[in-house]
Amino acid sequence: MPKMKTRRSAAKRFSKSGSGGLRRRRAFSSHILTKKSRKRKRRLRKPTSVSRADTKRVKRMLAQ
Repeated sequence: MPKMKTRRSAAKRFSKSGSGGLRRRRAFSSHILTKKSRKRKRRLRKPTSVSRADTKRVKRMLAQ
């Protein structure tokens, strides 16, 4: 059986955290920022973890 390839689109969007979890960027932070509060925009800058429901799917895409 051939080696499993990494989905490059997923590799650009997700990364592994130090504790072995998966990190992702938050949505809604690219444009139309004038109507969003400062607090909300600050929160959107920080990465967050992938939900437990999606972790298996994302790990398979990254072929880990």
